[in-house]
Amino acid sequence: MAHGELVERKNDHLDIVLDPERAISPLENPFTAYRFEHCALPELHLDAIDLSRGFLGRMLRAPLLISSMTGGAERARHINQHLAEAAEELGIALAIGSQRVAVQTGVDHGLTRDLRARAPNVPLLSNIGAAQLAEPKGLEWARRAVDMIDADALIVHLNPLQEAVQLGGDRNWIGVLDSLTRVVRELDIPVVVKEVGAGISVSVAAQLEDAGVAVIDVAGTGGTSWAAVEGARATNDADRRVAQAFAGWGIPTPEAILATRRALPRSTLIASGGIRDGVDAAKAIRLGADLVGQAAAVLQSATESTEAVVSHFQVLIRQLRIACFCTGSGSLAALRRAPMYRGGGLLEPWT
Repeated sequence: MAHGELVERKNDHLDIVLDPERAISPLENPFTAYRFEHCALPELHLDAIDLSRGFLGRMLRAPLLISSMTGGAERARHINQHLAEAAEELGIALAIGSQRVAVQTGVDHGLTRDLRARAPNVPLLSNIGAAQLAEPKGLEWARRAVDMIDADALIVHLNPLQEAVQLGGDRNWIGVLDSLTRVVRELDIPVVVKEVGAGISVSVAAQLEDAGVAVIDVAGTGGTSWAAVEGARATNDADRRVAQAFAGWGIPTPEAILATRRALPRSTLIASGGIRDGVDAAKAIRLGADLVGQAAAVLQSATESTEAVVSHFQVLIRQLRIACFCTGSGSLAALRRAPMYRGGGLLEPWT
């Protein structure tokens, strides 16, 4: 695909995701099915609750990842600069958007080591699509994506549904797992694999773990639906109808994280997809996530300023801290054991 077409696609994606009514999954927030048991005697100091956790050899002040959002368009330059500066100020991780345009054309749109200079002390993750890895230059592109921002890890995103309903999308996914396994073996930094909003099943997660993938982001349904996004981009009624039929397709984020944690108790897991606030984040951690990612919910702030991004996440962190307080949890490890119910049933705690 020509450079101009790729950039136009990225600009379309930004426009649509900034209008949630066009991009959001039609499903209700799946986290509402879960509730914590309220603790009226927490015996804690709210300000002393420890939200820190290690990730990719660095310590985060809160278990948060600014999830992959945008890349490949000139206006993404300032968005990513704001995100990098905010991540550094907050002490949280940052995953940049797809670097496909940059690695294939050399037009970086600000996806350079300037981002590392703005965020020198937090995990910075580069990003490439799984389908690109299966191309002849896949390994070369992966190495270039990592080097161009001096990344701590490489995210490989899985988006078969989006590609299937997208005009000009990648149809051939034969050999993707073998290519991913090769990249894991050849790179000298960890590889993270994520979906983009349709979820990762237990069987796929097991394949990823067997391939040596260091971190899995389940990225389930509940937030942005890329089928809905592509439906909004469609230029004819038939393509629009095909895409919109899949707007609610996938595995809800709570189900994906709970099932994957049960099957892979030692894996590092990220929960993203429909995380609306710090209460959802607390629920995701209780269900088994090590980190929680958020993208679309912060995109508008990212178009404005670094300060707007910082303010957005400060609210989420306050909410997460209060959720810990009101469950009697003085740390994230304690939160994993907090009483939680789905329907009338009490969920087993994590050790």
